[in-house]
Amino acid sequence: MVALKDVSFHIDVGSCHAMVGENGAGKSTLGKILAGIFPHDEGEIWIDGRPVRFTEPRDALRIGIGIVHQEMVFCENLSVAENLCLGTLPTRGSFVSRRLMDTRARQMLTTIEADIDVRLPISALSIGQRQLVQIAAAIGSGARVLIFDEPTSSLSHVEVERLFEQIERLKSQGVTTIYISHHLDEIFRLCDHVTVLRDGQHVATTPTRALDEAALINLMIGRTLEAYFPVHVQSDPGVEVFRVEDLTSPGKFEHISFTVHAGEVVGLAGLVGAGRTEVLEALFGLDPMATGQIYISGRPVHIRHPIDAMKSGIGLVPEDRKRYGLVLPMRVRENIALPTLERRARFGWVRSTEEVALARTYVRQLDVRTPSTETATVGLSGGNQQKLVMAKWLAAQCRILFIDEPTRGVDVGAKLEMHALIDQLAHNGTAIVLVSSELPEILNLSTRILVLRDGRLSGSLAREEADQATVMRLMAGVG
Repeated sequence: MVALKDVSFHIDVGSCHAMVGENGAGKSTLGKILAGIFPHDEGEIWIDGRPVRFTEPRDALRIGIGIVHQEMVFCENLSVAENLCLGTLPTRGSFVSRRLMDTRARQMLTTIEADIDVRLPISALSIGQRQLVQIAAAIGSGARVLIFDEPTSSLSHVEVERLFEQIERLKSQGVTTIYISHHLDEIFRLCDHVTVLRDGQHVATTPTRALDEAALINLMIGRTLEAYFPVHVQSDPGVEVFRVEDLTSPGKFEHISFTVHAGEVVGLAGLVGAGRTEVLEALFGLDPMATGQIYISGRPVHIRHPIDAMKSGIGLVPEDRKRYGLVLPMRVRENIALPTLERRARFGWVRSTEEVALARTYVRQLDVRTPSTETATVGLSGGNQQKLVMAKWLAAQCRILFIDEPTRGVDVGAKLEMHALIDQLAHNGTAIVLVSSELPEILNLSTRILVLRDGRLSGSLAREEADQATVMRLMAGVG
């Protein structure tokens, strides 16, 4: 299978150059080749007019190429400072100097105005904080060429603005940035030129100012893309399926109460840290400290573990699909069947023919682009991995589905497919709670919108009275 073929373009020194395309187009693969992570079979890479070849990331770093990965790679048992200084640990004599290491790490984080305790273990940080640590590591390396692969996918609005300011500062200092993103507004705001890849091949390289959003989408996917209007909002919601009363978890959120009806998408909006993800995790049995009462179809249920939730017909599409949604070394078939293994087992043995048939059904239904159902999940693009997370809960036939950041890190085409899938599930009667940092997504898909602020519900809006300004005011506590 060829990931890239005959890709050629040049990048001006000190510019911000975008690389765009659908999931699986080859953007991240190309970025990793330029950073020395993957070898290339044919062709040449030129830096400052000279050909270079890398056998490992250290070679690229020596020349001055750094990368901020979409999917973060850390030593989770080590501290923030240890991760930031891992390649060049400061020493006094034969021993690592923790004081010097902490000082250097703080300086790197101060560069991007990130307020993070450098002695905390990486495992204690949120996804947004980990992203900031990774950005600080790349910028702090002193690279002359920086590759950003979906750097804003887990950042708050304030953190995004700080990153943009940092990129503009780097440009003014002559640093070249390669910016990979599915957020087209970011491309038009930051980038001087854009290179479009499709199916591993070069489609075009052009000045950003010569394009508009519609033209860029057409280059990326080879067709025009119409705005999606959900069908489920045209029908009245059905009976109450799910209700929670006075859900509280000390230090996270308190007194959360709401209902969800059949065929309804309840959007949960809020700033990063408002408690949206924590609420979904508690409802799925992942927070042993949570208290409150849950009712399903009017009957009280006790959910203390994810198994209890699954038995009650609840599924959770988590924010971080790689850590919590999938087992990456396992095959596509195995991931889809995971929640329903008991149904497909006899005397402790899984009936493989049923598992294969199940996987093929949902791969076809969700158009998961994979060589086969026997392919390792780790090799799929982000959009197709997200489809797999949805597929396993569809296979489990959940009546209630909690969906956290369904389109994080997926391209415009896959995003449209995900919106259509959520709409179809609601239209078929599934009760859905949707968390998204993208307000247009929440506004477009939701029947009702609940706004969280500092762990409390600050407002509830019907679809017809919700707009970006109103929701943002409730999120910020203004008015």
